[in-house]
Amino acid sequence: MSSSHVERAQVLAEALPYIQKYNGKTVVVKYGGNAMISEALRKAVISDIILLHLVGIQVVVVHGGGPEISAMLKKIGKESRFVDGLRYTDEETMEVVQQVLCGKVNKDLVATLNRMGGRALGLCGMDAGLFQARKLSERYGLVGEITQVDPSIVEDALADGYIPVVSTVAQGVDGETAYNINADTAAAKLAVALHAEKLILLTDVRGLLRDPKNEETLIHVVELPEVPGLVKDGIIQGGMIPKVDCCVEAVRSGVERTHILDGRIPHSILIEMLSDEGIGTMLL
Repeated sequence: MSSSHVERAQVLAEALPYIQKYNGKTVVVKYGGNAMISEALRKAVISDIILLHLVGIQVVVVHGGGPEISAMLKKIGKESRFVDGLRYTDEETMEVVQQVLCGKVNKDLVATLNRMGGRALGLCGMDAGLFQARKLSERYGLVGEITQVDPSIVEDALADGYIPVVSTVAQGVDGETAYNINADTAAAKLAVALHAEKLILLTDVRGLLRDPKNEETLIHVVELPEVPGLVKDGIIQGGMIPKVDCCVEAVRSGVERTHILDGRIPHSILIEMLSDEGIGTMLL
């Protein structure tokens, strides 16, 4: 027997206790960044999700679609504008957000999952009042702050054996409008509502780095009491602050573990969940 066959068997044997541990548990994956744009990475993420589903783990996918929204706005001659890292969303932009997120991006993702052997079901945050929100601030336009999550439709989909794929548009409670919702925030809120075991945020960086210019300085584990000090020292900074905030809120609200993973690494979800080798930053 070749050494490669033995190595493959060892990998499968290593995965067994993790499969047993997470069987029947819910994992929420926020999917975005390069992992959505690159075809090879996209297929790796999709195959990870399908494998987890087939071994009895209940996977919920929450997706963004920033690059696709920007591309569509460019097509209609509208410039993308950002305020504090959030897309300024006027009424015309909101129409595009809704069409792209709830339509093309969501259905393309569902089709890819189904084509590769999964059983996916596309949902929008407005379906059955899944996400309800009010305006975050006039500064951002139609960007919402989630006020309530009703996970019933997602729970029903999971119970029926589907992989729910959720786009982050919410129903307004302070007017007859839809709101654009940050995908990390939506994923964290949904993970809490589902009493998920894990929340995984796929990003375009290795995780939390002590030195942003050196990927060898990855911090593998962060406990919540350490977070304020890491912010004060400038280790958690810029775009990582809202991601860490989402993880902190999720853990404080009952999610067992949260992970910030590099979506640029093929099969990063499987490596993190089903092996002894953690490759991202885990907050607990």
